[in-house]
Amino acid sequence: MTLSIDLLLGFALFALVTSITPGPNNTMLLASGVNFGFNRTIPHMLGITCGFFSLVLAVGFGLGAMFQTYPLLYTVLRYVGAAYLLYLAWKIARSGPVSENQAGKSTPITYWGAAAFQWVNPKAWIMAIGAISTYTPLQGYFFNVVVIAAVFALINLPSVSVWVVCGSLLRSLLRDRRWLRVFNWGMALLLVASLYPLMLESLS
Repeated sequence: MTLSIDLLLGFALFALVTSITPGPNNTMLLASGVNFGFNRTIPHMLGITCGFFSLVLAVGFGLGAMFQTYPLLYTVLRYVGAAYLLYLAWKIARSGPVSENQAGKSTPITYWGAAAFQWVNPKAWIMAIGAISTYTPLQGYFFNVVVIAAVFALINLPSVSVWVVCGSLLRSLLRDRRWLRVFNWGMALLLVASLYPLMLESLS
């Protein structure tokens, strides 16, 4: 089976839904849009898209199979990701008022930080494995992996930018320090809540 137009369209819908729905990346982008604005969040967005592109390629070219062979490695990676997510949640919760962020007293997540986070982001792994296992035909496999990764990246970037735009639009409403603090703590708690499936699995 080759990568037909129908299969590609089905995958494009999968990529859109998984990219634009809430998750750790989009929660952080919404908070960054509020605290730093659209322009200063561009490196964060590009880091997510490029980091995820490389992750999909790696999964397609055999990294996913390695984790099936050595599940302990995957478990370690997930817990490293959880720890880093808690650190990012703390940074968001402690973000200062918009005026301080504009003055450079606080900085958004960098391109490399966002790209590296994709490798320890549980949702990103689920998306990558789902894309490769469900939508990548074996005939012309390596070419299809590259196509799947590229299409995912093209859909991912505008999808995640929607969250930054929404955050930027909220900036004027959240200039009051008290409301901004409530918002940042709310975003931080949502990030922590995204770890619920991992914690539930650990207890079972």
